[in-house]
Amino acid sequence: MQFGTHGNLEKHGFARNRFWAIDDNPPPFPESTAVKTFVDLILKPSEEDLKIWPHSFEFRLRVALGPGGDLVLISRIRNTNTDGRPFSFTFAYHTYFSVSDISEVRIEGLETLDYIDYLRGKERFTEQGDAIVFESEVDKIYLDAPAKIAIIDHEKKRTFVLRKDGLPDAVLWNPWDKKTKNMQDFGDEEYKHMLCVEPAAVEMPITLKPGEEWKGKMELSAVPSSYCSGQLDPDKEHLMALILSGALAGADAAS
Repeated sequence: MQFGTHGNLEKHGFARNRFWAIDDNPPPFPESTAVKTFVDLILKPSEEDLKIWPHSFEFRLRVALGPGGDLVLISRIRNTNTDGRPFSFTFAYHTYFSVSDISEVRIEGLETLDYIDYLRGKERFTEQGDAIVFESEVDKIYLDAPAKIAIIDHEKKRTFVLRKDGLPDAVLWNPWDKKTKNMQDFGDEEYKHMLCVEPAAVEMPITLKPGEEWKGKMELSAVPSSYCSGQLDPDKEHLMALILSGALAGADAAS
């Protein structure tokens, strides 16, 4: 559940590498929503988890598919400590988008925002461009990002629309060619066909007292490329969002 490195924890926390249980009797979606197909997953700490992060929690992840192909992820994290201790964590969904060519992609919705640049010593800058395009490695956290972000793929004539709630930041990442050559799980040319745009809570860690619960939500949809940033609520002629690796693995939390 953690973004970045903290103490003895691995870089992206331990939740992404654990076996989750399926809730056989989950609460239904509200009647007002069109979503009917979903599964609820539950993660609770094991004895080994408590050795590396000594807090009791319950992490529920709802994965839902809308009638038009929208993918919805809803995360709930509850502090179940019985000793009165609060805990803090950061969080990111690791959404890897499949794109035609990274040089043909632009991002709209992050213009004029402040960001932390991990390639420049975690210094803080302000985005200057009208839209974000890619010509080299990028590893940034945009702060106070809007609820809706567009990932526009010109060659595929397709736009991914990312909607988020409870996750104020947005991570942007592509390793580019040099770093890719040193990554065992990346082919040398695969950086050209992927992009991470990750809803996150990084700058300000989330703190929960015992009994308190945090909720975060992400919705992904794909629309024809006539969509643009000025139309963040187009008519829903949605296609199923294509992602390279499951966003499920991206729930990274720990103190």
